[in-house]
Amino acid sequence: MTHPRGNRPFAMSGRAKAGLVLLLIYTVYAGAQLDFSWARFETGMGHASTFLSRMFPPNFEKPATLWKGIAESLEIAVLASVLGILFALPVGLLGARNMMPAWVSWPARSLVALCRALHPVIVAILFVKAVGFGALAGILALTVASIGFIGKLFTEAIEEISLKQVEAVRASGASFANVIIFGVLPQVFARFIGFATYQFDSNLRNSTMVGIVGAGGVGGTLFSAFQRFDYDFVSAILLTLIAIIMLGEIIAGFVRAVFLDNLGFDRILQGRFAGARGIGSGKPPAARKAEVEE
Repeated sequence: MTHPRGNRPFAMSGRAKAGLVLLLIYTVYAGAQLDFSWARFETGMGHASTFLSRMFPPNFEKPATLWKGIAESLEIAVLASVLGILFALPVGLLGARNMMPAWVSWPARSLVALCRALHPVIVAILFVKAVGFGALAGILALTVASIGFIGKLFTEAIEEISLKQVEAVRASGASFANVIIFGVLPQVFARFIGFATYQFDSNLRNSTMVGIVGAGGVGGTLFSAFQRFDYDFVSAILLTLIAIIMLGEIIAGFVRAVFLDNLGFDRILQGRFAGARGIGSGKPPAARKAEVEE
């Protein structure tokens, strides 16, 4: 396919080219300022190979210590996700500019921005100083992070809805609560389920990081193992975390199937087995769903 002269695809203006050149120059400058060199990279790769060789085979001979930290991380992630979702729902609704006046939406949006301003590890350090070491600091830190993430996405989802359905519910004489329940939530429910499952997955990973600063969870166990140079036990912790994250992905898929596709547990398993056998491959999801139901 030929293009007319002067109408080339991906053509950039002079300003865009100048900006790209400036970005490249600054990248080289930043690398020089941060003492980034190929010799240092090669040395680091050699150290990494030694470190990895000491990590395998993993050491699972301390199951009590391992599972105590993992269980606490799971508890932190679940509690922080539940609390974050409960607080993010009203805050996200209040921040929607198409549903609320400016004097209500801007304070709510400012609160969401404040919750997102700092990394969860920094917030965890603040809560450790406030409430002391332990899981409570981790729960509070990840709750703040959940409010910031889910509140922002929920606000944006509400602002993108069609107001025709909202106006139709209002025209029937419904109260404001019924307008929200029947006019707004049905349009954003699917996206909200996705936000909630992703946030739980994020909290599960972040519960390890906040534990390093004393906010509970398996992060403290991981940090102690590094300090003891107990690298085979570090490997066991990391492999367990990876397995739990993968299990969380499977559970998230079940949750979406239950809430979005209205499938029962037996039909979900039938769909999984059918997909594994290649039944319905190449067909759209709706057709595969109908095939499983039959």
